[in-house]
Amino acid sequence: MKFLQLFRLFAVPKLLQQAASLKLNVTAIGARDGLSTLECWQMDQPFDTSTTPGTSGSAQTQLGNVSTLSYSILPSAFDGGLHNAPKNQWVVFLSGLAYITVPGDDDTSSVFVTGGQFGLIFAADTSDVSKEGHRTQYPGITETVALQMPTSDGKVPKHDLVHNGPCSISEIAGLRTLTLPA
Repeated sequence: MKFLQLFRLFAVPKLLQQAASLKLNVTAIGARDGLSTLECWQMDQPFDTSTTPGTSGSAQTQLGNVSTLSYSILPSAFDGGLHNAPKNQWVVFLSGLAYITVPGDDDTSSVFVTGGQFGLIFAADTSDVSKEGHRTQYPGITETVALQMPTSDGKVPKHDLVHNGPCSISEIAGLRTLTLPA
């Protein structure tokens, strides 16, 4: 019990101080020259210390306002086909597995997204910026559960392009990288 008290006293404030300089990285489905792309984005809004009851003292970042919230259950082996994002939207895969591809033949044209803590992506390849869109398949042995949340203003949130291609797991691990061995 003493160890836990000491950890909270010394380690947690240090982690939260370091969190203030961190920003969230997400894999995004973007578009360039009329074609969908996979990109690694760093969101503009840094992590901060929450003051909200129930999460007060923890690290958080704001993703912006959303207009609606859809909860989808996609069966195992479901193929969403080639499609555009209906709106600029956040997608959170809560469970299961999604395999996203964009037309192309290089290492930056596909990504597996596992449901859970690393299941957040942003889809911005709407029909006004991408001719063909992307394909989403669900190859897992169980269903995939996803939340879809279009931005309330229809805009893409402010971000910097980290690189073309999906983010690596080390780029989206977030605060966990502060506690991982070097």
